[in-house]
Amino acid sequence: MLKGFKYRIYPNQEQRIYFARTFGCTRFIYNRMLGDKIAHY
Repeated sequence: MLKGFKYRIYPNQEQRIYFARTFGCTRFIYNRMLGDKIAHY
């Protein structure tokens, strides 16, 4: 049996800005590395 949990957070304005910046950087790096992988193979 598989179980999953969902969590909900309610960040304040400062935390929203931090999360947006962090996830934006993470998305950029992931896409850049994916592009390099596709170009290499």
